[in-house]
Amino acid sequence: MTTTADHRGRERKAVLQKRIRLIVAVTIGYNLIEAVIAIAAGTAASSGALIGFGLDSTIEVLSAAAVAWQFSRRDPERWEKGTLRVIALAFFALALYVGAGAVLTLTRAADVEHSTVGIALTALSVVIMPFLSLAERRAGRELSSATAIADSKQTLICSYLSAAVLLGLLLNTLFGWWWADPIAALVIVVFAVREGIEAWKGDACATSVGMLLDDDDDHHHDDGHHRHDHARHDDHDHDGREIADR
Repeated sequence: MTTTADHRGRERKAVLQKRIRLIVAVTIGYNLIEAVIAIAAGTAASSGALIGFGLDSTIEVLSAAAVAWQFSRRDPERWEKGTLRVIALAFFALALYVGAGAVLTLTRAADVEHSTVGIALTALSVVIMPFLSLAERRAGRELSSATAIADSKQTLICSYLSAAVLLGLLLNTLFGWWWADPIAALVIVVFAVREGIEAWKGDACATSVGMLLDDDDDHHHDDGHHRHDHARHDDHDHDGREIADR
C-alpha cells in the first residue's frame, strides 16, 4: 500500500535528480567554453598550467557527462560504480599529462609569457565553480549519490586549480617568476591524483541509494522475523495458559 510519505519521497527524489541534471548541463556548457579559451590562451603564452587548466575543464566535461548519462537512466543507482570509475580514470589521465608537461617546463626553463585572457578566465572560474559544486553536492548528499558527490568534488577542484593557475600567472606577470607556472601545474597533479583515488574507491565507501535500500530491506526482513517469532511466542504462551486453565 502506497502511503503519502512514500509518494512525497518519490517526488523529492525526482526533483533532486532533475536538479542534478540541470547543474551538470550548466557545468558542461561553461567548461566547454572554458576549455577552448584556456587551451588557446595557454598555447599562445606557452603556459603549461593554463593548458593543463583547459584540459582539466575537458575532464570536468567528461565527468559531468558521465553523471548526466547516469541520471538519464531509469535506475541511476545501478550505474554508480561504472560512473565513478570513469571519473577516476579521467583524473588519472589529467594527472599524467599535466605532470609530464610541468616537469618538461621546469627542466627546460621555458619562458612563460603574460596572458591577460588567462588571468581573467581563471579569476572568473574562482567565482563561478564553488557555487556549482555546492549546489550539486547538496543535491547529491540528499539523494545519497556517490557519483554526484564525486562530480561536485571535481567541480570544486576546478575552482582550486583556477586559484593556483591564477596565482602562477600573476607571479609570472608581476615578478617574472617563470617557474611559478609549472609549480601551479604540479598542484593540479596532486589534486587530480588524490581525487582520482577517492573516486576509484568511492563505490566501496560511499553510501549509495542502492545500499540504503538494501539496508532497509534487511531491516524490514529482520523485523518480519522478529514479529513472526514474537507472534509464535505469544501463541505458545496462550496455549500454555489454556492448558493450565483446564
